[in-house]
Amino acid sequence: MGNRRRVAERRNKRPVVVGGVIAAVVGGAGIAGYALYGGGAAAEDGSSRAGERKPAVKTGPLSAAEVSSAAQAFLTAWQQGKVAQAAAATDDPKAAAALLTGYTKDAHVTGAALTAGARSGDRLAFSVKGTVTYKKTAKPLAYDSALTVVRRASDGKPLVDWHASVVHPDLADGDTLVTGEAGDPPVKAFDRDGGELTAKRFPSLGTVLDGLREKYGKKAGGTAGVELRVVRGKDSKAKKASDKTLLELSEGTPGSVKTTLSPTLQATAEKQVASRARSSVVAVRPSTGEILAVANSNPNFNTAFQGSLAPGSTMKVVTASLLIEKGLASADKPHPCPKYFTYGGWKFQNDDEFEIKSGTFKASFARSCNTAFISQAGKLDENSLTQQAQQVFGLSRDDWSVGVPSFDGAVPVQSAAQMAAELIGQGGVRMNPLNMASVSATIKSGTFHQPYLVAPSVDDRTLATAARKMSPSTLSQLRELMNYTAAYGTAAKAMTGLGPDYGAKTGSAEVDGQKQPNGWFTAYRGDLAAAGVVQAGGHGGDTAGPIVATLLKAGR
Repeated sequence: MGNRRRVAERRNKRPVVVGGVIAAVVGGAGIAGYALYGGGAAAEDGSSRAGERKPAVKTGPLSAAEVSSAAQAFLTAWQQGKVAQAAAATDDPKAAAALLTGYTKDAHVTGAALTAGARSGDRLAFSVKGTVTYKKTAKPLAYDSALTVVRRASDGKPLVDWHASVVHPDLADGDTLVTGEAGDPPVKAFDRDGGELTAKRFPSLGTVLDGLREKYGKKAGGTAGVELRVVRGKDSKAKKASDKTLLELSEGTPGSVKTTLSPTLQATAEKQVASRARSSVVAVRPSTGEILAVANSNPNFNTAFQGSLAPGSTMKVVTASLLIEKGLASADKPHPCPKYFTYGGWKFQNDDEFEIKSGTFKASFARSCNTAFISQAGKLDENSLTQQAQQVFGLSRDDWSVGVPSFDGAVPVQSAAQMAAELIGQGGVRMNPLNMASVSATIKSGTFHQPYLVAPSVDDRTLATAARKMSPSTLSQLRELMNYTAAYGTAAKAMTGLGPDYGAKTGSAEVDGQKQPNGWFTAYRGDLAAAGVVQAGGHGGDTAGPIVATLLKAGR
């Protein structure tokens, strides 16, 4: 009888469920209800009678009920302010507890109401509504997030797969949410013609504007307001990600920063990337290094400036300059382009296993023959390509000062097959469209001009310079190679009608686990150079090529 009474008491303490909504009232928390489908979480008392066998660890795919139950347990506890209980419903209780504690203590979010949305397999979408209160200022907060449920290996228990993005989609692991006086005053950014640049007008510039605020907020004469913002952690800072404002509680006074962006080219770039998923593009002025346009189809990460991707055959521009300088290739002299070439134990081949018999280096460059470059690997030192990239093209030195966070490429010293792979833009080589636009600009201008978005005179910073120039003969041959490729090679289709003062190089970079390669394209026309990438897009001439060519046409 006593046991029955205890069971009844436990049942009476469960929250009342009406119409699929759990109504809960927690003292001082101001909690609202949230909708969840599926049944409640199963009770677990962890008891085991003597002589009973331990239950087998459950494996296999999660059922819909398991996903809903695990999600319900986590969201209910989070909503009710039971941080320890919510954290225990995840596979990383320590990290979860820290961020969920900070959600109310540091971000000052109160009255959080969590509403579950659609479930897709192991993933559950949900929305969050609450209030951010700081001193005497309060503003409503609303956003959508999602969680994924996984099975714990040790006992098969379904748990929330913990990542900071569960709390807010703009958080990366290690980031935090903080409400208080803004670390940096706001800024108003302007294009080269004096027009204001806003994320509403140009969606791609959201991350750029964040970077400008971070660098110039205190220097541009503004005063800080109060805001809820993402404060980047160690890993995010290593990727040069900027803090991000999520909600402005009170406005500060903005300062002013003028950029080098062209409103016409920026609008063209925005339109081009909007038409292709996972695309990015940059345009620069070769004679000065001024950045005239930057756009990404994903507005949440500036791949154009901060991406770190294998550039594929666009890297052959740098490699060709090295081979010509070393006397290992010459534009109009015969050069081998076999179907295959083995080096360092790796067998390299050309796209579709083509070969060029009795061809010149210019023909191999224009058709993007991999083996023409790999065949020269044994005649180079391990650091030859690294030095060429650093000394002539200003790459891979980590010393660019663009005005916002950027990555200036990586060409690490490698050996054997990896060194050979770097010659064709694979291996350890990593670039982004800004880097590759700068490569074309260097060929056009004859010398490296570090790209910049804000003039160095604004803050008296020093721009990076190259250690040396290419010889006139090398430069002349490189221009001949790129011109021939634009007119008759793999770039001809995209560059139709843009000649004769032009040059281009296509690229396709293989990525492990990706069906289609990343498509690259770098080119120049007159005093304008541009480069773009379409991730998982396929051949660069067909994907990134039209994006870049459109900018070159608009720049006339």
